[in-house]
Amino acid sequence: MECISVFDMLKIGVGPSSSHTLGPWRGAERFLTELRNENLIDSINRVKVDLYGSLSLTGKGHATDLAVMLGLSGADPEYIPVESIDIIITAIKNKKEIFLGSEIIIPFDFEKDIVFNREFLPFHSNGIKFTAYTVDKEIEAVYYSIGGGFVVKEERINAAINEEIKCSFPFPIEKGVELLAYCNSENKKVSEIVYENEKSMRSEEEIHNELMRIWDTMLECMYIGCHTEGTLPGGLNVRRRAYDMHKNLIGVLPYDNPHSWMQIIRQTEVKFRQILKWVSCFALAVNEVNAALGRVVTAPTNGSAGVIPSVLMYYLVIENHEADEEHIKRFLMTAGEIGSIFKKGATISAAMGGCQAEIGVSSAMAAAALCEAMGGTPEQVLVAAEIAMEHHLGLTCDPIGGLVQVPCIERNTMGAIKAINAAELALETDAKNTKVPLDKVVNTMWETAKDMNTKYKETSEGGLAITVNLADC
Repeated sequence: MECISVFDMLKIGVGPSSSHTLGPWRGAERFLTELRNENLIDSINRVKVDLYGSLSLTGKGHATDLAVMLGLSGADPEYIPVESIDIIITAIKNKKEIFLGSEIIIPFDFEKDIVFNREFLPFHSNGIKFTAYTVDKEIEAVYYSIGGGFVVKEERINAAINEEIKCSFPFPIEKGVELLAYCNSENKKVSEIVYENEKSMRSEEEIHNELMRIWDTMLECMYIGCHTEGTLPGGLNVRRRAYDMHKNLIGVLPYDNPHSWMQIIRQTEVKFRQILKWVSCFALAVNEVNAALGRVVTAPTNGSAGVIPSVLMYYLVIENHEADEEHIKRFLMTAGEIGSIFKKGATISAAMGGCQAEIGVSSAMAAAALCEAMGGTPEQVLVAAEIAMEHHLGLTCDPIGGLVQVPCIERNTMGAIKAINAAELALETDAKNTKVPLDKVVNTMWETAKDMNTKYKETSEGGLAITVNLADC
């Protein structure tokens, strides 16, 4: 049983992948912490990294190797200036040395000290082993990046720690039925139950500040994506589309920052086609920034980072012009709780469950949040999440060239539109008449994930990844 905060499900970091970039980065940080705790940093003379399974198969396209080097350098993905990433990586490659933990310079050969092993470790598809050497011993640690930037060493150890934390929650939740029971017994909305749990861990001021920091990061990411043209890195030569789409939608109306930009968008035409284009534009913008190693909010993964911000932006600039910070906070808290239910009952790792675990979950999170924002009951909120996931079941993960670009970027637009549709359907639904409860679809998603062929789980060994290759692009 896990205790998962909204700030675990919505994390600020660097693209392009939460499980292949952010997770290994955090794993490197944890390894440094262990070395520091043993007072070993000063005696290390070499570090080797072994990547296994999906981390190896799509690691280069997902910048896993770069993330590991940045993590070992002591950089924090939440705060590092993204423009300094290339500088750090270039220095490591050229000098063949690394500033370990920003404490000691040791030799590091990028070509030899990061090893890509195709075999899979038994616990999870995303395995990574760090080995540090001193004059007289080796120190090893194996981590697993289990999706959404979460990193564990051993399942039983992590579960024990989380169970202790969970005791602090007044409303511990593992399944949708439990969440609904609390909403009914306490006469509260989903977001209000989440808020009570968050208050057991943080002050109200901290909760407010962190939620708004998450939204500000999402907004800035959309803004940057809509105002950046060119071609994405990686070799596929994918042209950014958000820039041109945005230019056609916004016209010549004046603005000079993200907040004045939102006000201008509210003045634009809102026919059905324009709404589709705006939502798609917001989603494209986020995931183009993500593909270019920009700063995004993992929601619940980097590959699906565009769904929630684009749906929230839709609510703010099209659906409710009077929405304020309270609406934003409730939206994010509801989304976070739905995501945690999927993480506990299934997976948010594409390496374990295919793209249904990323776009499917993010769409369910966004649908539930939008449903509550638009006045839905807790029962309807869960219906919205169920509808969104039901129509993503079995979605494969088959990134061309191992890059989080094709079909990943477009899939965020699909997930966002489905989320809005699911919320509207739920608002017109009497929950007593629904045939599929949320917990059933969570379980179905997990069973589907287990039955899915491995080549469709973020290995780039099936689907579009082999029918379309780099030479075709």
